Amino acid sequence: MHSSDGRGAARPPVLLLVEDNPADIRLAQEVLRMAGFEHELLLARDGEQALRLLRRGSGYESAPRPALVLLDLNLPRLDGRSVLREIKQDPALLRIPVIVLSTSKADSDVSACYDAHANCYLVKPVDVLEFTRLVELIRDFWFGVVQLPPA
Repeated sequence: MHSSDGRGAARPPVLLLVEDNPADIRLAQEVLRMAGFEHELLLARDGEQALRLLRRGSGYESAPRPALVLLDLNLPRLDGRSVLREIKQDPALLRIPVIVLSTSKADSDVSACYDAHANCYLVKPVDVLEFTRLVELIRDFWFGVVQLPPA
């Protein structure tokens, strides 16, 4: 389910990837391509940049509103837990679904993210094929089944 530009043409969904690890960024970009996931990808490499982008702050005034945020927990400047809390406490942002995508399987991380109103918590697979399958599941569920709020 893609958004329309008013002329009937469907635009691919905008995803915001909040990730600081260059290898994980490249892997995510490759997996999105391999999964055949038509999208526009925005990238924030730290938590402060993610919030500036989402709030259309300095340097991001014309940034499109993401349909979905893929959020890593361990980020420089402002960690993912803080970013999640900020998003879910901001009336202008709280409806944007946030998927926490982390290597951590710690119960404390999972609980903290759901307590902060994460829409889901997924553990990053290290295997490329498993990661591709996870992205396909995200695509199929969030952009095929779910009715997302308007941008």
